[in-house]
Amino acid sequence: QVQLVESGGGLVQAGGSLRLSCSASGRSTDNMGWFRQAPGKEREFVTAINWSGGRTYYADFVKGRFTVSRDNAKNTVNLQMNSLKFEDTAVYSCAATTNAYSNSEYYAQASRYDYWGQGTQVTVSS
Repeated sequence: QVQLVESGGGLVQAGGSLRLSCSASGRSTDNMGWFRQAPGKEREFVTAINWSGGRTYYADFVKGRFTVSRDNAKNTVNLQMNSLKFEDTAVYSCAATTNAYSNSEYYAQASRYDYWGQGTQVTVSS
């Protein structure tokens, strides 16, 4: 059983930065993803990182602005978000899967993940 707890959300002005963290209890070798859901919208993939940190995947709308990393010694996955936009406002959730996929598109599918955190609110003011 893996428990995930996100932290670091908050209110920031457009153009600002936030750093989210996902702390995992249990194992530190799962492949991890970040998803977000804005009010009235479907949940969407943001980024994913494999168990070693050697592979990362990003949604097109965050490339060049967001960076995912992990510290397996601390069982933590971080999401550095820069140049935030109003449309980045959402609840951000981390997720874990024990499966490793050769098809990178699978990491963008929420159904591929086994464990989810409660989420942390990110609000970007325009």
